Amino acid sequence: MQRLASPVACIARRSLPWLVAALTAAPALVGTAHAGRSCEQRQPSAQVIERGMQLAERTARALDAEFARSGTRVVVLARAGQDLSKYGLRWSHLGWAYRTPEGPWRVVHKLNACGTAVAHVYRQGLGDFFLDDLWRYEAAWAVPTPAVQQHVLTPLTDASRVKALHEPAYSMVSYAWGTRYQQSNQWALETLAAAMEPVTLRTRSQAQAWLQFKGYEPAAMKIGPLTRLGGRVTSANVAFDDHPNEKRFADRIETVTVDSVFTWLQRAQLAGAPVSLQAGP
Repeated sequence: MQRLASPVACIARRSLPWLVAALTAAPALVGTAHAGRSCEQRQPSAQVIERGMQLAERTARALDAEFARSGTRVVVLARAGQDLSKYGLRWSHLGWAYRTPEGPWRVVHKLNACGTAVAHVYRQGLGDFFLDDLWRYEAAWAVPTPAVQQHVLTPLTDASRVKALHEPAYSMVSYAWGTRYQQSNQWALETLAAAMEPVTLRTRSQAQAWLQFKGYEPAAMKIGPLTRLGGRVTSANVAFDDHPNEKRFADRIETVTVDSVFTWLQRAQLAGAPVSLQAGP
């Protein structure tokens, strides 16, 4: 696969060459260099680069320690890219991080391309994962059980399998039980379902049925009509028309959130409690 270098990574490479070499060298599965970042034509500040790389370094060290202690090779990794506190949410975006045979960790996650209604699946280093315009420089992860790790690891390293349930049409508030759109956390959760039952789960609807059977409950955010209208008019990556009318008109928007995934994984005994760390003081 062709290696992809983003503008941010290129700037960081001049500033922190040893750290970038260790953390950001990773190929992209598909997509554009700007995906997942602001599309404004501006250079990131030195502070943004430094704090993002510091968070990546601390996360890498913590995950390496987890590997040395328990043999962990796969985690569910989250970041706080947006302030979602008004919805009672702490985290905004998650991906699957795995340890390569060579040692470095890679993150497979879905990214919306520059605020458009299209998204792609990427494989990146930890540096790129945290070199975003983060709201809070903090990382969180949950360690799946050994059985879950075993099921998930192979699809994560297979470019075709990891995109098997990927739907390019993107809405950041896509209905958790719909198939018209698919947001990033939804892709990660449906990919888990398909990995756990690779013989029988071949479609998104089948994966969602498995998640319902296993007791997953999406977040129910209260979003009124004025907010919905404003979001739909001003943002190509926001759509509400896949939500059932009875829920949408009751201002009940059910979508997949990082917080709900962490809660369900622990409740279903598929992973341990999430742990978090900050970039530093």
